[in-house]
Amino acid sequence: MLVIFAALFAAIVYRWVSLERLQRMAPPEISTTPTPEPTPTRPPVITGKLDTGKLFNGITLHSTVETVPGADATTERNQPDSYTLDLRLQARVPSPNKTIEELAKVSPQLPTLLPGLASMISSDPVSPLYAQLYDAKIRMLRENLVRLDLLLSRHNFFDCQTVLQLQHPQSHRKALVLQADMDVDADGSDGDRMPVGTGAPANFKPFTSYRWPKKTSGPNPYLAGTEDTLKRAEDEYALATTTPVRKRDLRNKIAELRAEVGTLKKYSFLIGATDPFIVVPGAFTHANEPVKLGDYALVVFGDSIYPAIVGDVGPNDKVGEASLRIAKQINALSTPYNRPVSDLKVTYIIFPGTADKPADSPDLDKLQARCEALVKEIGGATVPLHHWEKIIPSPTPNPTPSPSSSPNATASPAPSASGTPSAFPSPTFAFPISSPAATAPANSTHASMSSPAATRSPIKKRKP
Repeated sequence: MLVIFAALFAAIVYRWVSLERLQRMAPPEISTTPTPEPTPTRPPVITGKLDTGKLFNGITLHSTVETVPGADATTERNQPDSYTLDLRLQARVPSPNKTIEELAKVSPQLPTLLPGLASMISSDPVSPLYAQLYDAKIRMLRENLVRLDLLLSRHNFFDCQTVLQLQHPQSHRKALVLQADMDVDADGSDGDRMPVGTGAPANFKPFTSYRWPKKTSGPNPYLAGTEDTLKRAEDEYALATTTPVRKRDLRNKIAELRAEVGTLKKYSFLIGATDPFIVVPGAFTHANEPVKLGDYALVVFGDSIYPAIVGDVGPNDKVGEASLRIAKQINALSTPYNRPVSDLKVTYIIFPGTADKPADSPDLDKLQARCEALVKEIGGATVPLHHWEKIIPSPTPNPTPSPSSSPNATASPAPSASGTPSAFPSPTFAFPISSPAATAPANSTHASMSSPAATRSPIKKRKP
């Protein structure tokens, strides 16, 4: 017993000495009983694997927790208003630029490049389209407030600086001026001019709103893939094991795919990688003096003026978008995933009512001449307009047999991509990277040193 008692006593003394030594060795700022500190208010926890920082994209979030005494837990669990989250989004609607001085804050070279603009600005130049644009933004915010992942980001809410309706006092030429950022439209395809597809980034659509009847028998490069998707949907619909709910979804999908197949067989479209065009909100095409597809336009950035046409229609609550051809000319790092200009530094000038009829494939020489003539009607420019080089051939219609030809004679086939491989861009021309991560080409010495750094941005879904 004495041995056991002595062993216990020695263990207690050893433990006490060890604790004393440990406390003496501990840094003075470490306390054995730390005082609790107040915890900052945190955003509400969203279930699922969602990044709250991305969910509230650019939205400053203020959150508090308020409690009041209640009944027992069983009772409160069954009361809908006992555990609630009230959402209140406060957004400031920006004021539009109205004067040439305010326009110059966005595009400092604008008054010098187009000196006639100053005389076109009236006492109240703001277009009703500006109010309609922000009304559409606010309406979408209200509709999607319970779907936080669908809310407009801060970037997309504040994407428009102004929309002005102008008219030259002498020529009476009307122009619609808007200042915004620039997102990228990489949509479009044309089997007549480019028989080989150039890739399909996220949200890619093989058609644009501007279209014209096909001129050759060459199939659209995305037709086969669309037909294959349609066949798989039809086969799944025919299975006896397909549920009624799935059949309903498939019916809608099949109808949509059939319409797309018919459209791809009948029409040709602009190509985002090769054609200079801009995108306008759908509401702009339904105004009192609407913007029409094919209307001529100018894109002003830095000290350059780029000719373009209105080639695609986007959602009513977003503005500021141009084809990949224009985007890469402004910033060589632009891709379908990287906008060339994130700040509101781009001026778009649209000339309503100038579209050629009927719609036809792009003619870059005609585009140049027409835009130069329109610029003269608004006072002229102090620099030459950018000249777009033709990088794909114009379509050659299929020849038709002459009356003297033999009935059994057949028309010669349309030119194919294999016949003139050098006339077409390589498959990597439009989309030089295989992933959304942007990387600067090693030999991109043609990139302007003054170009803004390309920033990653989600692609706008343009089809309303």
